[in-house]
Amino acid sequence: MTSRRPPRFRRVPGRLLGALLAGVLLWCLPNPGELRAQHLLVPMDDVQANHLKAYGVTYRTIAEGQDAEWLLNHRGGSFLLPDTESIRRELALEGVTSEPLDPSGLQSVRDAMEAARTDAIPLESTPRIAVYAPPGTPPWDDAVTLALEYAGVPYERIWDGEVIRDGLEAWDWVHLHHEDFTGQYSKFYLTYAGSDWMMEEVERNEAMAAELGFSDVPALKRAVAVEIRDFVEAGGFLFAMCTATETLDLALASHSTDIAASYANGRPPDPDASERMDWSRALAFRDARVETSASVTAFSDIDSHQVNTPARQALGSFTLMEFSSRVDPVAAMLVQNHVSVIDDFYGQTTAFRADRLRPDAVVLAREGDWVKYVTGELGEGVWTFYGGHDPEDPEHQVGDAPTNLDRFPNSPGYRLILNNILFPAARPEPLPT
Repeated sequence: MTSRRPPRFRRVPGRLLGALLAGVLLWCLPNPGELRAQHLLVPMDDVQANHLKAYGVTYRTIAEGQDAEWLLNHRGGSFLLPDTESIRRELALEGVTSEPLDPSGLQSVRDAMEAARTDAIPLESTPRIAVYAPPGTPPWDDAVTLALEYAGVPYERIWDGEVIRDGLEAWDWVHLHHEDFTGQYSKFYLTYAGSDWMMEEVERNEAMAAELGFSDVPALKRAVAVEIRDFVEAGGFLFAMCTATETLDLALASHSTDIAASYANGRPPDPDASERMDWSRALAFRDARVETSASVTAFSDIDSHQVNTPARQALGSFTLMEFSSRVDPVAAMLVQNHVSVIDDFYGQTTAFRADRLRPDAVVLAREGDWVKYVTGELGEGVWTFYGGHDPEDPEHQVGDAPTNLDRFPNSPGYRLILNNILFPAARPEPLPT
């Protein structure tokens, strides 16, 4: 048996040994570019310089495959991002306030949240976003599109042709531009029949109905409404504002009757229309009375403010409801904000009568007996309705100048819109049964 001799070590000269030791020390220490905290807190309370841009930075962080968390009910719904040079640079360029957190600082945040019984929700993937809007509609004509553009969140436009031909399976999150799904052209046809923009809208809709094989525009819009409902039931996320909220459900409730056909060419339904509505297919509302007068620019008694009628109600303010992130994480995400009371704003559908809501709807914001903001589930999906047209243009009129969000970077009303954009990226843990 042979024995292995121990390895021979050459003696290293002193100067070389010193150089090697110095190299080892340098290798063990972080380089100057790595001397940073591990995380960045993007506070969403009153210290934030630009709340709206913060959503865009967070969205792009997720899109790049990096970890992010939504700290529900902590400092206005703050975000936790990794501390990288590129994220720091983007935050600075966008004017978004951030605070570095070393491990002890992060643990302090975790401890504070545990004491307050609030949760951090991982944001895992960016939703594929579609905005349902007529061709040629400028971004500033819709608050959601304006928010997406301002925050730098990518989206694609779709309209009736794409919905009917292709369905909505390609999308995770769909927003409805303030569309009239009853086919009455928001009843503006009664007032603006001779205007160029109204004649173009009528021509465009009638051409689309004929191209897709429908007898009239109301029949087309009703079919689109059914596709949207099916999208939600299959697991999609739907967000609608203003007219789209009320008229979507009116179209769905008339699905199995002849009510929608009576809307053609601006004709209102007959006086008995309300009795023939089938509310079992609606998302949010029930038992509404359909407006049958051709001289009243309103759809039903769902809208609380009846803005274009003699019964118009004054604006006030609405209050966000409080939700535990551990008991109801979905609702908690949708109401994250730095204020709880927000000035109201008109839309053709401004808010909703509480007694017209389905019993399973979750009220997110209320003004007395009126509901401004509401959500609910259908099948595997979630829908959210937000009354009003533009949170920073309370008296919005046709033809008004576009809202410049550079003037409103901390808008709490627009924050509610952007909560909905990030909501599908979150994956809250299911509640124990």
